[in-house]
Amino acid sequence: MGQPAEKQPRATYADLEAVPSTKVAELVRGTLHVFPRPAPRHARAASRLGGKLSGPFDLGEGGPGGWTILVEPELHLPDPRTPGEFDVLVPDLAGWRIERMPELPETAFFPLAPDWICEVLSPSTEDVDRREKMPLYAHEGVLHAWLVDPIRRTLEVFSLAAGRGWEPGPVHRGAARVRVVPFEAIEIDLSVLWAK
Repeated sequence: MGQPAEKQPRATYADLEAVPSTKVAELVRGTLHVFPRPAPRHARAASRLGGKLSGPFDLGEGGPGGWTILVEPELHLPDPRTPGEFDVLVPDLAGWRIERMPELPETAFFPLAPDWICEVLSPSTEDVDRREKMPLYAHEGVLHAWLVDPIRRTLEVFSLAAGRGWEPGPVHRGAARVRVVPFEAIEIDLSVLWAK
């Protein structure tokens, strides 16, 4: 009979801070995840989507305004399993309704969960994004989540259903022109996200 596996010590914020700036690091339920910086297709999709949303929703240009939209904000969310500890998540994009976050925090991180997140999937991040981060976003009450896959050219839409977790919505593909909650006030041409 083999020896029981030793329990790995819980990673700390100091471990995360020690990661080189050429990498992306997240702390999920005590486990440090380190990823390469986004590949060009990933970065392009995130940048273009952020650009499409920022004008009408963050600045109110040609749209309703009422949001703060940010690229790669560092979220500090309470770890539901370990009181006093927190998870550090870095979604590719996140948005807060102005009525929930009227001013940016003075800290280098955001202690308030966003109203919307978008993760741009890559082979190195997809498993963590789907299996580890999505449940944490739901637990913290994030109402809307988008998963963008620039390789498969898809946009998956999720809404938080009270007491039931994520409710999958439509999956949009290719060059579809879509109106997607919570930003249905504008039409998004998905083909611009996949352009090389």
